[in-house]
Amino acid sequence: MNPAVTLSLAVGGHITLIRAAFFVLAQMLGSSLACILLRALTGGLVTPVHALAAGVGPIQGVVAEVVFTFTLLFTIYAAILDPKSSAPGFGPLLTGLLVGANTIAGGALTGASMNPARSFGPALASGNWANHWVYWVGPLAGGPLAVAVYEFIFTVPATHQQLPTVE
Repeated sequence: MNPAVTLSLAVGGHITLIRAAFFVLAQMLGSSLACILLRALTGGLVTPVHALAAGVGPIQGVVAEVVFTFTLLFTIYAAILDPKSSAPGFGPLLTGLLVGANTIAGGALTGASMNPARSFGPALASGNWANHWVYWVGPLAGGPLAVAVYEFIFTVPATHQQLPTVE
C-alpha cells in the first residue's frame, strides 16, 4: 500500500512497470476513498495531513524523507526480499520496528510519511496541499536509491550458468 515500495520493487525487477502503475493507482484510490469516507463518518473532521515542522524547509524535508524511505526499503530488501536473508521470517517485524523508529526520529520534522499514498489521501480530503510535493519526491527518490545500493553493493551476483534448453 505504498507507491515508494511499489516503484522500488519495479526498479528492482520484482514487478513490471505496468503492474506497478496499476498498484499505485489502486493505492492512491484507496487512500483517497478512506480519507473521504472518514471525513463523512466523523461529521466533517479532517484527517491530519503531513506537514513540515517550523524551521524545516522543503529541501530539508525532502532529504529527511529520502533517508526515512531509504532505510525502509533497505530493510525490506535485506530482511524480506533477499533469499539469503540472515533473518528469515523476521522481515515484517524488523520492517515494523524500523517504521516505528523512523516515526519517532522524524515525526516531529516531517511526519515521517515514507508513503506518498498516506500523504495524498488526507491532502485530497482536506484540500491542504502545502509542501505536498515533499512527500512524493523524498520517498520516490529514497526507495529506488536503496534498491540500487542494496543490489549493487550488498547482493552477490549469480555465478551459475544457464541450463541448456531441451528442444
